[in-house]
Amino acid sequence: MRVNLDMGKAVYGWMMMKDENIPGTVVRTSTIPEELGRLVYLLTDKTGTLTQNEMVFKRLHLGTVSYGADTMDEIQSHVRDSYSQMHSQADGNNAGSTPPRKVQSSAPRVRKSVSSRIHEAVKAIVLCHNVTPVYESRAGVSGETEFAEADQDFSDENRTYQASSPDEVALVQWTESVGLTLVSRDLTSMQLKTPGGQVLSFCILQLFPFTSESKRMGIIVRDESTAEITFYMKGADVAMSTIVQYNDWLEEECGNMAREGLRTLVVAKKSLTEEQYQDFENRYTQAKLSMHDRTLKVAAVVESLEREMELLCLTGVEDQLQADVRPTLEMLRNAGIKVWMLTGDKLETATCVAQSSRLVPRTQDTHIFRRVTSRGEAHLELNAFRRKHDCALVISGDSLEVCLKYYEHEFMELACQCPAVVCCRCSPTQKACIVTLLQQHTGRRTCAVGDGGNDVSMIQAADCGIGIEGKEGRQASLAADFSITQFRHVGRLLMVHGRNSYKRSAALGQFVMHRGLIISTMQAVFSSVFYFASVPLYQGFLMVGYATIYTMFPVFSLVLDQDVKPEMAMLYPELYKDLTKGRCLSFKTFLIWVLISIYQGAILMYGALVLFESEFVHVVAISFTALVLTELLMVALTIRTWHWLMVVAEFLSLGCYVSSLAFLNEYFDFTFITTVTFLWKVSAVTVVSCLPLYVLKYLRRKLSPPSYCKLTS
Repeated sequence: MRVNLDMGKAVYGWMMMKDENIPGTVVRTSTIPEELGRLVYLLTDKTGTLTQNEMVFKRLHLGTVSYGADTMDEIQSHVRDSYSQMHSQADGNNAGSTPPRKVQSSAPRVRKSVSSRIHEAVKAIVLCHNVTPVYESRAGVSGETEFAEADQDFSDENRTYQASSPDEVALVQWTESVGLTLVSRDLTSMQLKTPGGQVLSFCILQLFPFTSESKRMGIIVRDESTAEITFYMKGADVAMSTIVQYNDWLEEECGNMAREGLRTLVVAKKSLTEEQYQDFENRYTQAKLSMHDRTLKVAAVVESLEREMELLCLTGVEDQLQADVRPTLEMLRNAGIKVWMLTGDKLETATCVAQSSRLVPRTQDTHIFRRVTSRGEAHLELNAFRRKHDCALVISGDSLEVCLKYYEHEFMELACQCPAVVCCRCSPTQKACIVTLLQQHTGRRTCAVGDGGNDVSMIQAADCGIGIEGKEGRQASLAADFSITQFRHVGRLLMVHGRNSYKRSAALGQFVMHRGLIISTMQAVFSSVFYFASVPLYQGFLMVGYATIYTMFPVFSLVLDQDVKPEMAMLYPELYKDLTKGRCLSFKTFLIWVLISIYQGAILMYGALVLFESEFVHVVAISFTALVLTELLMVALTIRTWHWLMVVAEFLSLGCYVSSLAFLNEYFDFTFITTVTFLWKVSAVTVVSCLPLYVLKYLRRKLSPPSYCKLTS
């Protein structure tokens, strides 16, 4: 059995890798392909797994007007017009020898035009970031001066942007598409190129990087041409809503964009006079030199600037979902598989992606665990969650840790009843811990899907690990049991190959047991009839041939069997639910096959003993021939969908046996086996052993057909 199953699993892996519908699939294990057919929980990463990890700018909202993907040309024309006007004004000022310094006026504010608001918003976006433009080095550039290199770089088409966050790269790429391009940057300066080809220089005075606590980043720059000092800031709406001036649209529009699955950023600015900046710089330097509570003092000084800032715009960036993620998740849900999304992203982003991917249906109630820091808060949240039914769960990593610390059993019991769970801000250790807890509390099979090194621990902790080759390297795919190129391939891997591997392994294992039990039963019956004499029924080559050339090919051909076609398995994922119940290979099915083996072994042996006439060698000839025919017929009875190789295997085995009769004179009387008497006796014994089983199978199919029979009929 071990040999047959290992060979069968090798065949299953080969079939997965050769499947044209899931190209690039690599099977890195030869022991657990059937586990794909019994999964109940699927735990997946978000970025790079459900999404492409490619950010695309989708929406710019100015409060009164919103621009989408189909109206970006309007923004481009506004930016071009505003800079052309500024250029003409600058030329006029230069002709009159007037310094182009902007003077701060205390005149009452007037409502700005849409064009000026767009210009300020795009300018803020292209200045407030941590992006660095990088150029491909080309031959002949070395030896030039810095300015010559800069001039050449500005016209280079091989410009790429590098940043720690793909969101910022998407924003800067968008500003380039509308005409304002970031062409160079170092620690103290930044250069922009306008639509007219002018280069604007800005001096970076201060930079306040993004942190997970502040959820925002800021920058103070001085325009070299006007000497104007501006403080720009962008961040999450929860952090920026208290910083910007009063408005009545920010919260509503953030919610609208979130429902579209967009990652939102609020952009604001504040103009500073030279005196205001010098005062800030002095206090900021003093805070950084402080010996005690330096972090708090620095934060306090920065926060003194973050007041009554002018709200410029709200941006929406989409981390595009991978192809067919929504139908794949829908298929998994219909198959009875509960999907948990474990991600390191913030709660808002994780919720957005969960809704846009339909992991959490929009019509379904969602319970969000707010920040839980104590046992009492955890108890209150669990009580509130317990009162809800059929509700998806969204929880952060630190809240999850508190809940598991005090109420592990209660939390896992409630979470396992949810149709979907989203865990955000999860560390790699927490991901592996969640997998382990699921296995311990449910005893069900788990599968982990990820694409990066932070998913390796989760993949290795699960019963079955699937790695996706993405932009974060190949650590996950190399550590996983199965490697795929896209998340949508998970559907076919489970519904088709998981189903077939499990069903085939079950049938193959049961049949190998039947093949051994039936000949053992015949030996037991034979010995009991002859006063328990220790005389072997079959000797020498008969025993070797029975386990090899006479039955090996038909039995092993069961690895080609399938109960439903792949198209049907993909169309009706509900069929997968039956597999998780483990009914294909259980104590019940094992006992049924044991009874079948005992019945057939007894019939074959007693039939041969009753029908033989004079010599003992006739018993061997009748019983062994009937045994081989019974095995071939039982394989035919077990097969649900015929493959041409199965037919070849059946006739090849039968041909090998018939042709070998002429050479096995030691075991068979050639004169007897060529008579009609031998043929009818063998036929009679075979029919009595197999016909009742065929009848029972037919009646069962008619009276209580399995789910797949209802579809295929």
